[in-house]
Amino acid sequence: MKVKRPLRPAIKKTPSAERAPSQKPVTTHDEPPAVTFKLQKLLAQKGLGSRREMEELIATGAVSVNGKTATLGDRAGPGDVIRIGRRVIRVHAEADLPKVLLYHKPEGEIVSRDDPEGRPSVFDRLPHLRSSKWIAIGRLDFNTSGLLIFTNDGTLANRLMHPRFEMEREYAVRILGELSEEQMEQLTTGVTLDDGEAAFTYLADQGGEGSNHWYRVILKEGKNREVRRMFEAIGLTVSRLMRVRFGPINLPPRIKRGQWLELDEKETRRLLSLIG
Repeated sequence: MKVKRPLRPAIKKTPSAERAPSQKPVTTHDEPPAVTFKLQKLLAQKGLGSRREMEELIATGAVSVNGKTATLGDRAGPGDVIRIGRRVIRVHAEADLPKVLLYHKPEGEIVSRDDPEGRPSVFDRLPHLRSSKWIAIGRLDFNTSGLLIFTNDGTLANRLMHPRFEMEREYAVRILGELSEEQMEQLTTGVTLDDGEAAFTYLADQGGEGSNHWYRVILKEGKNREVRRMFEAIGLTVSRLMRVRFGPINLPPRIKRGQWLELDEKETRRLLSLIG
């Protein structure tokens, strides 16, 4: 079942910014300048890859503008014909708002289009895009459920995923038994993993029944299987793991496992304003 949009915005509320004082329009008889965009930025916004990947693609001579091989520094705007091989990229008068999709991933799906084992993919569930492709913002492993964000905008994906922006990831974690105070301190001050030190910026006891116990944790990075490996480092095994928030976006309770919803224009603009 596909859910087209939430009843309420899925983005966390923040105080509105002060509005700039209104100014009188300046009248002129000159024609407005043509709107153009840096070619690598434009292609990244179309979901074809990151800016760096687009720069590398342009450098190979694979991109043309109006029949001429493009070079780094070229710009394009409405009316220009951009081609990558046989593919034509359309440019509108205004930069298109990116598409943003929220998906509740169940256990048993991979976040990849290709899998030698033939396992189900999250991309099999998503609506088809004609002129771009869905980019997964962050990953969840095969046995982890919860919030996945998809966009067709490479710039937005990079803004949410790049380590320097320290976008928070929040998880609900179930383990067998309870953490001692010493173990909780260890997980929040730092444990040693194969690829360096890791620590939760927040860890809270959420209670539980029987031998199962739930915790809420927050990280500001997204290393492979990081939450599971941190618990393994102190001798504990995670039996259930679910991502409930990524940056300013919470997993809406209405989205059941295997369902998705797309942010509307207002929610998308709010997200863009929140992340700058």
